[in-house]
Amino acid sequence: MKAVILAGGKGTRLRPYTTVFPKPLVPVGDMPILEIILRQLKNNGIEEIVLAVGHLAELIEAFFGDGRKFGLKITYSREDKPLGTAGPLSLIDGLDSDFIVMNGDLLTTLPYKNLVEKHKAESAMATIAVHKREVKIDLGVLKYDDASNIVEYIEKPTYHYSVSMGVYVFSPTVMQYVKKDKYLDFPDLIHILLNKKEKVYGYQSEDYWLDIGRADDYQQAVDEFESNKRLFFND
Repeated sequence: MKAVILAGGKGTRLRPYTTVFPKPLVPVGDMPILEIILRQLKNNGIEEIVLAVGHLAELIEAFFGDGRKFGLKITYSREDKPLGTAGPLSLIDGLDSDFIVMNGDLLTTLPYKNLVEKHKAESAMATIAVHKREVKIDLGVLKYDDASNIVEYIEKPTYHYSVSMGVYVFSPTVMQYVKKDKYLDFPDLIHILLNKKEKVYGYQSEDYWLDIGRADDYQQAVDEFESNKRLFFND
């Protein structure tokens, strides 16, 4: 089974850490975040990897090479122009069986093997790993009617959402909706699938998950990984 890892972003929100290194090479503890992901995939029996690279691609290729030192087979797909998050799939050959697509900046304990098995059991065209997120508003929230009359005042409410973890499993038939060399983001692709009445399944996860998008997230990732490394590798 193949896993496509999106590793082409510039990581502008993570500066200054990404001034010299591409985001996937930023170290979390004693290894880059992308190496953590690759080791986790291998532990889940996924050994064929495609890295979709762009910004500072040569550094990523120099570090990971063909993957042999990690017990993996790694190939690279480089986009000449921005194609969004889903568009790069159109440049990859051999997506002829179920495959994983994921962001290259996640710290998670998600069991990829279980995710794939559930995708197959549900006969879905797409499966999205889903995480529950609480958002606390530190202000009083007002609700009002069309005449601007206040109808409700909620002090510092907490809202609950189900969010994408940035990890997907797709059946190969999804590629009919990904046009060659055309810009496409995953939310747009999912909307296309829903409009076409294709099955999109949500894999509910209570596993640890952190999207390393900002400097605060990065420091949290380092602290979590260094204090509980065995948890991330199922040792």
